[in-house]
Amino acid sequence: MENVSGKVVAITGASSGIGRATALELARHGARLVLGARRMDQLEAVADEIAAAGGSAVCRQTDVRDRASMQGLVDHACASFGRLDVLVANAGVGPISPLDELREADWNEMIEVNLKGVLHGIGAALPVFRRQDSGHFVTVVSTAGLRVVPGMAVYAATKNAVRTLLEGLRQEAGAHLRVTGVSPGYVRTDFSNAMPPGALRDASLQAKDAIAIAPESIARAICFAIAQPADVDIGDIVIRPTAQT
Repeated sequence: MENVSGKVVAITGASSGIGRATALELARHGARLVLGARRMDQLEAVADEIAAAGGSAVCRQTDVRDRASMQGLVDHACASFGRLDVLVANAGVGPISPLDELREADWNEMIEVNLKGVLHGIGAALPVFRRQDSGHFVTVVSTAGLRVVPGMAVYAATKNAVRTLLEGLRQEAGAHLRVTGVSPGYVRTDFSNAMPPGALRDASLQAKDAIAIAPESIARAICFAIAQPADVDIGDIVIRPTAQT
C-alpha cells in the first residue's frame, strides 16, 4: 500500500457507510483526505476520527447535485494540499419502487445524484488531472445494474448509465489517467432506509440482515485499486457477499 501514502483523495458521501469506511482505510495507509457530504456534523466527526489516529483530513459540505458544490470540493482539495490525486465518487441514493407507483420525484433524485453527481465530479476534477498529467477516478456503482430486478429499473438505469460513462471516460483518458468502477452488492449501510415503505424495502432490510458484508470490505477494494502502480488501471471490481445470488 506504499502507493497510497501521501496521495490526496477526495471522497463524496464520506459521512457514513462506504464513504466513511473508505476514508478511514485510506487514512490508515497515509492518504490525505478531503471529505465531502451534506451532513456536516457527521463529516466533521469522521475528520476528527482520522486526526485522532494521526491522519490528515479536511472536510467541506458538498451536494453532488450542485455543480458549483462539487467544484468547491475539488478546489478545497487543491487549496489544502496543492493537488488532487483521486476522486472517489461514492455518493448515491436508492429510493427504489415499482414503476407503477410513478414516484417521479424519486426517479429524478436518483438521476440527479447517481448520474449527474458523477458527471459534476468529472467536470470538476478532469481539468485538474489534465494539468497534473495524472489522476484517478474511482466511482462506486452497484451490482444492481448487472442483474436488473423488479423495482430497481430506474436505480439500475442510473448505475448502468454510469458504467457507460466510465468506459467512455476510460477511452478518452489517455495514458496517465485511471478510471475504476467498484460495484458492491449488499452492504451493511443505511441504503435501505431511504426506500419508501413497502415490500421492496422489507426485502432489502431482510437481505441486509441475512447476508450483507461490512462497508470496510468495499473500502479495501477501493484502496487496492488506488494502490496499484501508475501504469496499472483496475477497470472494474465487483464485490458482493458470497451468499448473494
